[in-house]
Amino acid sequence: MSTPRFLDLPPGVAPQKIETSQGTFAALEAVPVSGVIERWPALLAPGLTGSKEDFIAVLMTLAQSGRRVVAVDLRGQYETPGPDDPEAYTCAALGADLDALAQVIGSGDPVHLVGHSFGGLVAREAAIDGRTKFASLTLMGSGPAAIEGKRASHGRKLVEEVPTLGLEHVWHHRFEPEALANDVPDDIVAFLHRRLLANSPTALARMAEQVLTMHDRTDDLRQIEVPTLVLYGEHDDGWPPETQSEMAAGIGAECVVVPGAAHSPAVEAPETTAAALVRFWNAAEKHFLDTRSNAM
Repeated sequence: MSTPRFLDLPPGVAPQKIETSQGTFAALEAVPVSGVIERWPALLAPGLTGSKEDFIAVLMTLAQSGRRVVAVDLRGQYETPGPDDPEAYTCAALGADLDALAQVIGSGDPVHLVGHSFGGLVAREAAIDGRTKFASLTLMGSGPAAIEGKRASHGRKLVEEVPTLGLEHVWHHRFEPEALANDVPDDIVAFLHRRLLANSPTALARMAEQVLTMHDRTDDLRQIEVPTLVLYGEHDDGWPPETQSEMAAGIGAECVVVPGAAHSPAVEAPETTAAALVRFWNAAEKHFLDTRSNAM
C-alpha cells in the first residue's frame, strides 16, 4: 500500500476532471508556480491500491521544470468511476485509457509516461500498443512479469477476499493493521480508509489478478523506439531490485536506483525521484530534437 505522507496540495497543484474518449478521469494537475510551460507534459499512473495522491510529493518539483504534470486515478480507482465488467480492468484496457489521456493532455505534443508498480504494467501496454507516440516511458518500481514475494501474497488475498468478504473486511484485517503498525498519522489513515472503500471491488480484484499473472513483455518493450527509464528503490519489496536491473539491461533502458527508498520512491525519496525524472525527460526531449534536426 503506497501511503502519502501528506495530503495538502503544494502551490501550483489542483484537482481536475479530465474528459477523454474513454470517459472522465480524476486527476491532480501541476503547473509551474513561476515561469511558463515550455516543455512536454507528463502523465503519471499509480499502483494497484494507490491513487493520484501517491505523487503529491513530487508534483510541484516536476512542474517547476517547465511542464504540465498530471497524476490520475486509473479507471475504477478512488475518484475515477468504472463499470462492473472485469474486462474493463485488464492492463490492455487500462493502457487504452492512458492512450486517451495522453492525447488530451498532450494536445499534439508527445507526453512523458510514468507508471508506478501495477501502473507500470499498464503504462508499458500503452507504449507497446503503438496508438500513442510517447516522449518517454518510466517504469517505477515495476517489473517484467508477475509481482513476487510478500506483495504477491497480499495480491492473492485481495483476489480471494474482495469479491466474497468486501472492502471493509479487507480494510480492517489487512490495510488498517499495516497502517497502525507503521505509525501512520490519523488523517492519513482516514484517507487510506476512504480511498480503499471508494475503489470498485471489481476493479481491485481484477487488477490484483492481473499483477499476479502478467507475462513477461521484455521482448515487446525492446522493439519500441521510446526512451525508457527503469527507476526503483534500493530496498524494493515488490519486484526484486536485481529483476528490475536485468529488465533495464534487457530493453536497453537507463536504470536509476533510489538510495533509501523501497517500493514507493515518489513517497519515500521525492526529491531524488523528481530530479531523476526531470533529468531523464529533458534528455529525451533533447534527443528527439537533435534527431529531428539531423534528419532535416
